[in-house]
Amino acid sequence: MVPAYSIAFSGAKRVQPGQVGPGPYPCAEVCDFAFRPKQKRLSSPVSTCLGFPVHTLVSTTHGGQQISGGVHPNAAGTLTAASLLFLPGRRPSAAEVRAAAQRDGGFTISLDPADDAPANADPEALRWLELLANGLTFDLEGLRPGEAEPVPPAGHLYGLPADFAPGMLEAVTLRPGPHLRAGGTMVPVVRGMAWLMARLAQMPFVQAVAWHPARTWCSPRHFSDSVIRWADGGPFPGLGLTALAPTPEGGLQSEGLSLFTGQELRIEPHLVSDRAAGARLALRMLHWLVENGQLTGQVTLAGPGGEALVLDPSTSGRFVSASRA
Repeated sequence: MVPAYSIAFSGAKRVQPGQVGPGPYPCAEVCDFAFRPKQKRLSSPVSTCLGFPVHTLVSTTHGGQQISGGVHPNAAGTLTAASLLFLPGRRPSAAEVRAAAQRDGGFTISLDPADDAPANADPEALRWLELLANGLTFDLEGLRPGEAEPVPPAGHLYGLPADFAPGMLEAVTLRPGPHLRAGGTMVPVVRGMAWLMARLAQMPFVQAVAWHPARTWCSPRHFSDSVIRWADGGPFPGLGLTALAPTPEGGLQSEGLSLFTGQELRIEPHLVSDRAAGARLALRMLHWLVENGQLTGQVTLAGPGGEALVLDPSTSGRFVSASRA
């Protein structure tokens, strides 16, 4: 029998909505919620909006599974990296990152090449640090006085002003350390890197945070608040660590979800004809998929109004389609 679930919610206060995508998708309201067996369904959903403006530049059997510590096979080619973006001349030096680590207390400098470098060392040899957070090491590259890292493409802008100009910025990029790169798509590594980037995004002069796998650029506040909320047990930051874009047929498709589950989500047009409700539903499905892992068989869920919804993995296993039963 295909398992059936419904959605349960816990409330929080509402803030001013923004926009999702180039069309009239209002900012999707998200909340702490879970899909639960139907007999435990709650009757009164209450939700809260993230309240950040959103712009899309480029459209592009549960069976009790838990999130696996293993690498998702369909995410093998996904690059796990994130960048802090600065105006020219505003990138931090190693000393400024060290000061930030001392203020923050959540991460430390585990390796600084300057410790063993001669006084006349090439600046390029000093453009990186190894950071330690939650027992995992990550390389932060592109620090002054060395060269900046390449600026990643901007596919989706979240929480940034409508007149934000992606050009003329410089990047400092965070990647898993060499011993972790083979497991760069392991969920614990990805979560650890997102958490560390949320801390680094609070440094001065950061203009935006770029999450490479989803081609998202977020305001520092949007990225930090949503990722730290997720780390504390809140909803998955679906507009940041993943993205939602309209399909030519009028549905929605995720970008970047495959890093977490090995699959992307496709929502059929009839579920998103109401733009606000469709965007809310999409974010709730993203949260559920990240929490429950890769689907290998069809799952039936009960939506907010009690309607039966079906999540069905494609034959290739690379996509999950959502439709009414």
